[in-house]
Amino acid sequence: MDRKGKSLFQKFIPKFIRKPIIDHQVRKTILNYYNGLPKTLINEEEKVALNYLTKNKLCAFPYPFQDKYKRKDISVYKDDKVKLKYIIFDGKRLYFKRRSSTRGIKRNYNNLLIEQDLNSAHRYLTDGFNIENNDILVDVGAAEGNLALSVIEKVKKVYLFESDSNWIEPLKATFSPWKDKVEIINKFVSNKNDESSISLDQFFSKIDVVNFLKIDAEGAEAEILNGCDTMLSSDRQLKLALCCYHKPNDEKEFNDFLVKRGFSISFPQGYMIFDEPKTFSPPYLRRGIIRATKQY
Repeated sequence: MDRKGKSLFQKFIPKFIRKPIIDHQVRKTILNYYNGLPKTLINEEEKVALNYLTKNKLCAFPYPFQDKYKRKDISVYKDDKVKLKYIIFDGKRLYFKRRSSTRGIKRNYNNLLIEQDLNSAHRYLTDGFNIENNDILVDVGAAEGNLALSVIEKVKKVYLFESDSNWIEPLKATFSPWKDKVEIINKFVSNKNDESSISLDQFFSKIDVVNFLKIDAEGAEAEILNGCDTMLSSDRQLKLALCCYHKPNDEKEFNDFLVKRGFSISFPQGYMIFDEPKTFSPPYLRRGIIRATKQY
C-alpha cells in the first residue's frame, strides 16, 4: 500500500476494523522474516516466541504468561477529593491522568502487570537485581510511577522525571503520603540543558549519589545516556534498568556503551515485539530491558 493508500485507509476505515488488519500484516511480516532465516540463526527463546505467535494474535509479549491477565479482574476507584481515578497496587493507591476513562485505566494497568510479570522481557527487577533499603532511585520516564511505588517504603529518596505534564497531577496524588522523599521533575531528560530539558549529569552535579537508575523514554534513551556520561563513568556502585527495544539497534549500541564504562550486563528472559511503524524493521524480536551493574 502506497502513502496515499495508507492515508485513505486511516481516514475512512474505523480503528476497530483497521487495527486487526494491520496487526495481521505485522504478524505475517514477522513470521515470514524468521521463516526465511536459517534455523541455526534462531535461538531457543526466539523459537518459543515464534511458536506462540504462529498460534495467536499479534502481541507485545509473545509468551503464554500474559494470558493469565484479564482486564475484567481490575477494579477502578474514584477519589472524590482530588477527582482522580485510581487502582490499588501493592496495597497503595496508584492514580491516573484526569481524563482517563475506566476502560483505558484497565487496559493500561493490565499492560503494566504483563510488563512486570516475572517472565516478562520488560521486567525491571529480580531478586538478584533489586532496589535496596535506603537506595536513591532515579526514574526517567516515570509515567504512572509504578516502579517507585513498589519500593517507596524502603528507599531513601526518589526522583521522578516525567515530560508529560498530564502525569504530574496523578504522580503528586500517588506519592502524597511520601512527599517528603519524592521529587517530581516535569522536564525532558536528554543531553541538553535548557528551559524544557535537563541532563542527569547537570541535575545531579551537586545532589545525592544515585544507586538505581531506570530509563524508559519512548526512544530517547540514547540522548539520555549521553547526558549522564559522567554519572555512568564514575567509580561508584550503580544499577541501571534501561529499555532497549524502541529502535532496532538499541540493544547492541547500549550494551557496547555500558560495557565500555565498566558495567556488567544481563537481560530478562525472552523477547518483545514493538510494532511502531517508524522503527519496525529487523530484529522484530527484541530484548526489552538491559540490566546493568557496576560494582566497586
